[in-house]
This record gives sequence, structure tokens and C-alpha cells, in this order.
Amino acid sequence: MRAIPIAVTALVAALALTACSDGGGSDTKATASATDAAAAATACEIGQVGLEVGPASEAPAAGDTGIVPFTITNSGDQCTLEGFPVIDLNAGEATATVAGDEAAQPEKLTLAKDDTATFTITYVRGEAADAKSLDAKTVKISLPGATATKDFPWSYGPVAGKTEASDPDASVSPFQHAGD
Repeated sequence: MRAIPIAVTALVAALALTACSDGGGSDTKATASATDAAAAATACEIGQVGLEVGPASEAPAAGDTGIVPFTITNSGDQCTLEGFPVIDLNAGEATATVAGDEAAQPEKLTLAKDDTATFTITYVRGEAADAKSLDAKTVKISLPGATATKDFPWSYGPVAGKTEASDPDASVSPFQHAGD
């Protein structure tokens, strides 16, 4: 009777020792790569989600702050959103990328079919015809881990630059669950 528990204990100890890394760190890298690949495989794609803008709280005058909310509705299989959306403001030949809100802590969201999430672009309105303002005409959005993009008209006036037009005084929030 004692042979079975001792044999099981020896087998568990042997398996634990073979699972140890050789100190090179390759096991950790392999696990991280597998995790990254799994996350990318389930990332929400623009083509499987509905993306709506507004209603916005437009900045009425130069120097004022405006807020433009976006709602994402998953119409496909379960997918994930993690981090920040990629936002580019386009003004003809000039383009500027909007940075993620530095004070925000993004979380990984899993969206089942028909689940919704939101994010918000906050911007400071610039002066028309000012070299430090970007006279944006469209906003291009892509989701993390995906390559497709979707464009929306930007009708909220020029966006002030922090130091120049290519460095917009704007930020984007991380994804947040919407609704109940």
C-alpha cells in the first residue's frame, strides 16, 4: 500500500523538476509569445464591430475642451479589446496621432456578441488658420491587434497643437464597458 503514494510523490517531483527553466529565460519567452498570439487571434476587428460616433460635446471656441465619444458594438464572435484605440487626425496632407490618456489604466475587455464598449477623444480646439493647429477633416480609427481602419468626418473644428500641429493637444481614453 505504501508503494503507490511514494511512487506518485516521486513522479510529481520528477515532473516538477523537468518543468524548471534552464535559466536562459526561453520558457518565459515562449509562454509570452503564445499568450500574445492567442490575444491577437481574438482581438476585435473593425469588420466585426459596429462603430458609432457621438453625440459630441464640441468645444465652442479656441482654447475650449471638447469630447467626442465612440461606441463599439460587437456583432461577431467573442473578441477582446485591450489598451487604447489608435487614432489619427487627418487634415489633407498632414496627419497627427492622438496619444492615449497618460493617467488612465487600460483593462482587457472581452466582448460577447452584442456587447458594447466605449472610448472618448478629448481635444482642445485650436485657432483657425494657426500654424500650431491641425485643421482636421477626418479621424481614422483602428483597434489594437487589428489592421483594418475606419474613417469618420471630423466636424469639431481645428485641434490645437501642444507645440506644433503634428503634436495635438488631445488624448484618447482606454476602452470601457458600456451599459449594464
